[in-house]
Amino acid sequence: MIRCKKSKGFSLIEVLIALVILAIALLALAGLMVQSTNSNSWGSHLTEASTFAQDKLEELRMTTWANLVLEPFTDVRTGATGTDYTRTWTVTTNGTGNLRTVSINISWTDKTNHTITILSAITQ
Repeated sequence: MIRCKKSKGFSLIEVLIALVILAIALLALAGLMVQSTNSNSWGSHLTEASTFAQDKLEELRMTTWANLVLEPFTDVRTGATGTDYTRTWTVTTNGTGNLRTVSINISWTDKTNHTITILSAITQ
């Protein structure tokens, strides 16, 4: 009677196949990390732009009614990441004069050009 010895351990082929599967999985995760980093960067820029727009809106709301200028203005703000945000605001009045509309545009460039707009109304 011939007995087969049970092998202990893995063959070289089994180890190579496991390494190939592991490499494919790690490459897929690397692609997800790049996408996650880009999304986090976009979120950071959007948050900074929204904050700059909200700051200007609050500043305009605190301005006295007579001092609200109806001409467009532009300034540039630099965020914490070093990105420059161009902020343009326009105040318009309606026919009766007791309501003014504020439009604030924030634009910046990272890999592409981006713009957000915030609209609000101020009453006397």
